Amino acid sequence: MNCLTNLSRSYSALPLRSFKCKASIYPSFVNMKGLVNAIDLRGSCLVKATSSPTPSTNIDDAKKEEKSDVYSTNMTEAMGAGEYSDYVANILLSVLTYRHELGMNYSFIRPDLIVGSCLQTPADVDKLRSIKVKTVYCLQQDSDLEYFSVDINAIREYATTFDDIQHLRAEIRDFDATDLRLRLPAVVSKLYKAVNQNGGVTYVHCTAGLGRAPATALAYMFWVQGYKLNDALSLLLSKRKCFPNVDAIKSATADILTGLKTKSVTLTWNGDNCSSVELAGLDVGWGQRIPLKYEEKNGSWILHRDLLEGRYEYKYIVDGEWMTNKYESLTPVNKDGHVNNYIQVVGNDPESVDLWTRLGDDDFDLTDSERETIKRVLDEYPDDE
Repeated sequence: MNCLTNLSRSYSALPLRSFKCKASIYPSFVNMKGLVNAIDLRGSCLVKATSSPTPSTNIDDAKKEEKSDVYSTNMTEAMGAGEYSDYVANILLSVLTYRHELGMNYSFIRPDLIVGSCLQTPADVDKLRSIKVKTVYCLQQDSDLEYFSVDINAIREYATTFDDIQHLRAEIRDFDATDLRLRLPAVVSKLYKAVNQNGGVTYVHCTAGLGRAPATALAYMFWVQGYKLNDALSLLLSKRKCFPNVDAIKSATADILTGLKTKSVTLTWNGDNCSSVELAGLDVGWGQRIPLKYEEKNGSWILHRDLLEGRYEYKYIVDGEWMTNKYESLTPVNKDGHVNNYIQVVGNDPESVDLWTRLGDDDFDLTDSERETIKRVLDEYPDDE
């Protein structure tokens, strides 16, 4: 049993690039084998503005819109669209759009749980109090707030003037599945304790309310509120079009129950008729690339890497072209004909093997004993922020 009390916050991926062009990656969120069939992606979950800006605000609004455009492009790059057909990519792009200039937007997932975008001004505290929110839970990093010029201190200070609402923070790096996995136990622990203390309605938000916040809400529903993972996911997606990383939640579940375990793996691309081989996905996300080292003796490109237990999808980039390796495990073909390579990293411990086998089931659920263990770990988790 592992309480994860020494969980490191330093394990992270490489810095996210600033993308300004169409993505060229394959997504790993929700169930990407049937993503387009899983939820109706034709609409956008954001409310559209109906008023026109006055001439005096045109310049400021243009700057805000430009920031939103860049953020949305980065989000699409990180969450995935490029390896789909142009039609599906355009649908994903319309969903993966955050318009900061339109103000806060949110969705009731349950009567007591809301997932939404970030608060922008102290006045948003009043809006949330009007719908009986007792806990505001911010998952943004300082860099996220600075990008959109959000004064978090003013918002928090204003919230302290009321005795019926509490503002909390627990940072998760945006677009980083590994950081999400490692941070989820601490983040959900803090949420669990706040809900027990404050009761009422809880508002969980990141920047756009499409990745980190829904993943945190989903883990909370699964670990604490007694939902089967797929049932919680179906409810979440029926209320808000979003992209919680289910694999990160499954991995975090195993981390709590069996501990953080790593294993060395080797990935190989055979062939000396290319000048560079890189790999995307794996534990760094689809927006990053890991270079492979060429070994002339074998005529192969090699990557040695220590990975935490879990299931990882990845793809090779050979001289700039995205490719799969037919000699390594492949995901099933999706409706657009795309596949990834994948690797399942599991140690020899029988408990780990059993849990990871069960985690792969479509109807996976925790046993009563496992759920009690997770709740105990969350309750005992040290407050580190």
